[in-house]
Amino acid sequence: MSHSPALLENLAHTVGTPFWLYEADVIRQRIAAIQSITSGEGLQARFAMKACPATKILQEMAAANIWIDAVSGNEILRARHAGHPAGQSPPVICFTSDVFRDNALDVVLEHGVLPNIGSPGMIRDLAAAGYRGKISLRINPGFGHGHVNSCDTGGPSSKHGIWYQDLPSVQAAAAAAGLQIAMLHAHIGSGPQFDELLANLNRLVAEFAALAPSLPHLEAVSLGGGIPHDYRNPAAFLPLEKLGALFATARQTLSDAASRPLRLEIEPGRYYVAPACTLVTRVSDVKQTQTNPKGPGATFAMVDAGFVDLVRPAMYGSYHGIEVVGRAPAEPTEPIVVAGPLCESGDVFTRDDAELLQPRALPRPLPGDLLTLRDAGAYGYAMSSNYNSIGRAPQIWLEPDGQLTQISRRETLADILKAETDLPL
Repeated sequence: MSHSPALLENLAHTVGTPFWLYEADVIRQRIAAIQSITSGEGLQARFAMKACPATKILQEMAAANIWIDAVSGNEILRARHAGHPAGQSPPVICFTSDVFRDNALDVVLEHGVLPNIGSPGMIRDLAAAGYRGKISLRINPGFGHGHVNSCDTGGPSSKHGIWYQDLPSVQAAAAAAGLQIAMLHAHIGSGPQFDELLANLNRLVAEFAALAPSLPHLEAVSLGGGIPHDYRNPAAFLPLEKLGALFATARQTLSDAASRPLRLEIEPGRYYVAPACTLVTRVSDVKQTQTNPKGPGATFAMVDAGFVDLVRPAMYGSYHGIEVVGRAPAEPTEPIVVAGPLCESGDVFTRDDAELLQPRALPRPLPGDLLTLRDAGAYGYAMSSNYNSIGRAPQIWLEPDGQLTQISRRETLADILKAETDLPL
């Protein structure tokens, strides 16, 4: 939805630009949609919190009984801070990774979190740390599809998970270490088409059903996330009821194969939050280059947001809808390249996955105009950085009744310097 220019200008005056604006009702609508397809017996939804780990959002998930998939020790601690319980009865927080980094192993042990391991050597790490108990295995089933090629989560080129043909040796290593395989997990991605997701999930269910009889301690199967969001057409209809039917049937198929009731899990991330957040930025200048033998000229709208805020377009050419705030839809448009302030040629929001400029048809902005970059809730603030010593932008929470809450402030230089030391070793 479009926000009123008055609201955005008021916020820009209050907190400065750029800033992030979250719509509580959109997040709750997406949570309710996932609840509707996981309401059956033995079905459980998680939130892949890496997509947007703000405490306020984690609290919304806790209130809705959406469990958590964490991928670092600090994500576990952030989930605990937001009210999600520790332990494995039930395993509300699951830790998924291919490497125990920093405090991850210690936090898993201290909080009794179910480790979902994606690399065989993690069994050695758990055993050496004295862990005895339940584990989950993340399997690379040999197929899958990310929303872009560089994000493939299954197949020979994917770093994620234990290659499916290595499962027998991993089972033996787990048994020797006193570890019980309580869950199987795979994340195969959504691919460009919803029907591809359905086909891949059915294929995955069949493969897990074939494995289930050989896993006497199996309690659950996770089909991962991958529910897509259409960035180019955010209002596009998504037939979630087909997923609901698939999950119910899959849970029964897997339970029959294991000869006992199993829990079926899913763990969307992007779907819950992508459409719920807008990055608001201000135009500083509009300038042009001219066509020469090297290539065509372009009109650049220079804004104060950059890939320190929203890195997805620079990282893999992702598309985000852009609007010039307060301009009438019927206004004439022209090709505009939207670029940021960073000392980096790739600091451009309008580019394709081949790193080529892809101007957007927009009304010609004027210095001082606000621009909005839409559908920025997933991997927006979560992937922001301090490149060029720039502080992360503030996050604002908007309730349906118009109540506004600042849920994080703009970072200062003091925040950036806080971790620097002059400590002899």
